[in-house]
Amino acid sequence: MIRPPILNASAQPVEGTDAHLPAVPADRLTPDALRSRFADPPLWQPEFPGDGGVFANKPPAAASVLIPLVMRPEGVTVLLTKRTDHLRAHAGQISFPGGRAEPDDADPRATALRETLEEIGLEARFIDIIGSLPLYATVTSFHVTPIIALVSPGFTLALDGFEVAEAFEVPLAFLMDPSQHQRRRFEFDGGTRHFLSMPWVEGGTEYFIWGATASMLRNLYRFLSA
Repeated sequence: MIRPPILNASAQPVEGTDAHLPAVPADRLTPDALRSRFADPPLWQPEFPGDGGVFANKPPAAASVLIPLVMRPEGVTVLLTKRTDHLRAHAGQISFPGGRAEPDDADPRATALRETLEEIGLEARFIDIIGSLPLYATVTSFHVTPIIALVSPGFTLALDGFEVAEAFEVPLAFLMDPSQHQRRRFEFDGGTRHFLSMPWVEGGTEYFIWGATASMLRNLYRFLSA
């Protein structure tokens, strides 16, 4: 069965949150603790290996995203982007900087750094890669490697106006608290899909984090809480 895309995710009903799960302790969310965790990772399993199924019967393509953890004095934040509304794929959605691997990329890390520079102008000199999460398979036939990096403050972003409408930061502690993880349901003719969302409100604006971005953040939660 070919599943229809979810075109209005924020309008889908909330079935509940995961408030029964503990938040990642604050002492695990410091830059030193994050670096140590990736240097000596625990035994764990990702909760979401992918979206499940594919829209088209085509071989998977390699891609990478950067999960930039900005080391702010008030606490680590996650740098995210909002895609422009005119894009053919994932228009208006919240995402990490990243994209398809190119032949000249040496490895997934190189892909993530190149795409991050191209999309938001974040230079490699501010980025300290500390590890990665397992591959995430999307319904659009991409095998995505999430690259985790600590980012030093002091950078100036230069957004690619064609792809990126906005860049913003969300406290890592908020995203690593399952009480903020909403479980939603999308019903269509012939089936039901379930997905996570993590809405963040700042300055009266809601940034609706869902889909692959929310799933990768949930996998990061599982890794840090293992």
